[in-house]
Amino acid sequence: MILTFIFLAAIVVFICMAFKVVPQQEVYIVERLGRYHATLEAGLNFIIPIIDRVAYKHTLKEIPLDVPSQVCITRDNTQLTVDGIIYFQVTDPKLASYGSSNFVVAITQLAQTTLRSVIGRMELDKTFEERDDINRTVVASLDEAAVSWGVKVLRYEIKDLVPPQEILRSMQAQITAEREKRARIAQSEGIKQEQINLAAGQREAEIQKSQGEAQASINESQGAKVAQINRAEGEAEALRLVAQATAEAIRQVAAAVKEPGGTEAVNLKVAEQYVDAFAKLAKTNNTLIMPANVADIGSLVSAGMSIIKGQNTTIVK
Repeated sequence: MILTFIFLAAIVVFICMAFKVVPQQEVYIVERLGRYHATLEAGLNFIIPIIDRVAYKHTLKEIPLDVPSQVCITRDNTQLTVDGIIYFQVTDPKLASYGSSNFVVAITQLAQTTLRSVIGRMELDKTFEERDDINRTVVASLDEAAVSWGVKVLRYEIKDLVPPQEILRSMQAQITAEREKRARIAQSEGIKQEQINLAAGQREAEIQKSQGEAQASINESQGAKVAQINRAEGEAEALRLVAQATAEAIRQVAAAVKEPGGTEAVNLKVAEQYVDAFAKLAKTNNTLIMPANVADIGSLVSAGMSIIKGQNTTIVK
């Protein structure tokens, strides 16, 4: 009974050892009698216990590997403390098991040496500006060497570039000076643009003012010209109307003289005006000028009538 129980237990243990369940995205390397035999992929697999054994286990996932910080010397003899991170993936489990005793250590050491070599060919300022180029160079170098280890290096990223404190202070001072310089340049450009704008505005204002004054002068001269023309036309029209009125009056007087009794009326009017003129002259002047024949008013009237008759004759003609 005991032997049977032991036998059954041995069978159970054998079966448990014979079947291997491999998780997803993992592989097992099986050795038979110390030599590589097979690669077990995800799922249920069968091996021969005691003869076969799982020698290595690998994950096929992308693995991030932290590269320890190290001191690198740049081309201009400046020390930099650099650390980074590598992303790699096992592509050939057999090579990963037998290509290197420890591919993780190999990748880490190669990344450090490659990084020191790349930074040693650059100046300090370039290391900050060309981090992408450094990353690509390290990845290319690691990927070339990692082929024989069954590993694919996907990316390398520099996490920190830390120069000495003295360099940091000098860089900070340089950055501060550069920013102050840019601020002064920007301020001067602003002042310059302001002056340009003010000058342009003043010039435009002067141009507008001069144009306005010129237009006002033109309008004023045109207005004065128009006023002069209107005034001259008005005066001419007034003279013309006066002349027409005078001519009409003369024609009416001439017509009245020709009518019966017209001559006697004219003689009476001339005599009245003659007497009235001498009366006014006596009132306004101390010296009175008298004609030689002042007593002969009839002769004066006859002379005036002869003049009127002559004018009438001329008008009739």
